[in-house]
Amino acid sequence: MNRCHEITANVRMEERYAGLSLVFKGEESLRAEIEEAIEATKKQTGLNPLIFDNSKDHHEAKQALYIEFSDEVQRESGAFFELVLKELKIDKCENDVVGA
Repeated sequence: MNRCHEITANVRMEERYAGLSLVFKGEESLRAEIEEAIEATKKQTGLNPLIFDNSKDHHEAKQALYIEFSDEVQRESGAFFELVLKELKIDKCENDVVGA
């Protein structure tokens, strides 16, 4: 399912760092869906990555939640990201950073 018109996923991996940004139009229902997917994945995996929110008041037109891993757990980040994306039913985005 292509949900790029709703949520755009971007993955960035470097040595000792991995990040996933989920950019969405400022709809509270999308924010809630993303937050629920992250929480469900945290419970399923037992991993607790850093989560950042780019807005304080949630009124910006485009908002994003960032999931970041560093150091030792970075190796497990790919599986975590895949589970979050599966939970959100994202399997392809226009920038092709997400594999099926």
